[in-house]
Amino acid sequence: MDFILSNEPWNLLGRILLAAALGGILGVERDIHGRQAGLRTHLLVSAGAALFFILSTHIATFDVIVPIGFTKVTDPGRIAAQIVTGIGFLGAGVILKEGFTVVGLTTAACLWISAAIGMASGAGLYIIATCTTVLGLFSLILLRWFERSLRKDTYRNLLVSIPNEVDVRQVIELVKSEEVMITSFGIERNYETLMTNARISLRLFYKEDVDNLSHLIIEKLEQSHIPLKAVKWLRP
Repeated sequence: MDFILSNEPWNLLGRILLAAALGGILGVERDIHGRQAGLRTHLLVSAGAALFFILSTHIATFDVIVPIGFTKVTDPGRIAAQIVTGIGFLGAGVILKEGFTVVGLTTAACLWISAAIGMASGAGLYIIATCTTVLGLFSLILLRWFERSLRKDTYRNLLVSIPNEVDVRQVIELVKSEEVMITSFGIERNYETLMTNARISLRLFYKEDVDNLSHLIIEKLEQSHIPLKAVKWLRP
């Protein structure tokens, strides 16, 4: 008896391998920038999404017996739809808050698009999967340099403690600049400790790392003649 291997299994395997390769390309970029979800994670997500999509289309019609005169109705998108839900939980695990900034949003979006690339590869849409990978790399690499040239708005709260006899307006005038706008401020005076706490809400306009501007504001206050008791940035 002769055994003839069908080309379909190798075609499906090729889809999974392509998904793994494309997802791995995005993962390498994340690895270069020191992200926890890197090459292996993106490769597995993309390959897994491709396999789930293939299973979704095959299991839906597996051993389905249709009586004569009836139309076979299946739902091949049921398993595939859960990929989007599952990748949401995985993406939430890489989003962290460090100090004043939230990190991991780009990596979470990268995992999400890796799953989409895997689904496209699993469906045999090779050109779409490849073009989406190129678009992802364009966003991660080239747009990074463009984003750094933009002047962004950042909102932060500054707490300054000074003696009661010091005019708070001196602090406000010192903090204000072309790159810093005061949106609001509140004053709390303590007549037992003879101290005033000024909470100042700032809108920072800066092209580069906004933390550098935050340090410059602190340095400007420290180098002034104002007798400071405490200066600190408050968490939003």
